[in-house]
Amino acid sequence: MKNTARLSIVSALVLAFSFASVSGLHAAPLQQDKKTEPKNKNTGPKNADANPDQKAMRDLDEQVQQTKSDVLSIAAELNQLEEKLLYPSGTEVAIFVALAKGDELRLDAVRLQIDGQLVAHYIYSAKELEALRKGGVQRIYVGNVATGDHQLNVLVDGKLKSGADFNRTEHLTFHKEVKPKLVELTVAGPDSGSTPITLGEL
Repeated sequence: MKNTARLSIVSALVLAFSFASVSGLHAAPLQQDKKTEPKNKNTGPKNADANPDQKAMRDLDEQVQQTKSDVLSIAAELNQLEEKLLYPSGTEVAIFVALAKGDELRLDAVRLQIDGQLVAHYIYSAKELEALRKGGVQRIYVGNVATGDHQLNVLVDGKLKSGADFNRTEHLTFHKEVKPKLVELTVAGPDSGSTPITLGEL
């Protein structure tokens, strides 16, 4: 909820800068002297006046884009700072999920329990599954744990190439030291000949 509120504030700032800049442009239209305006429909003077107006519009657009870029940069820095505050290096643990190379398992969902507590339950879309099959790695969980040994239960649901259901549960253990812990879970179907769920470190 904190992330959502912060992103909403950042989005509001971007919109506020954009509308303020556009309003400033509209509030200052070109002044024309009705007494000296030629009665004929010669477009020469109008075209001459249009060039400064177009330049002002381009300058305004550049200012808006620069403002958006600055706000997004600040948001990224705030996100990094927030992550450091929420997950100090001494207690941080991050868990990643990958598919075994060349495996054709259709990964549907993964659930994680640390020391008996459910910490993640993720359902994969078709695009995410495709990315995993191409070698992508997904960070499914990041949190805090104390130093020492911890029990990690991994529950995997999916379907095999034949259409049969695939369900597997593994009980694993990892050791947390006084530094960030990066754990990788590699999932494989029975057709690959590999261990269904293996635990490694990044």
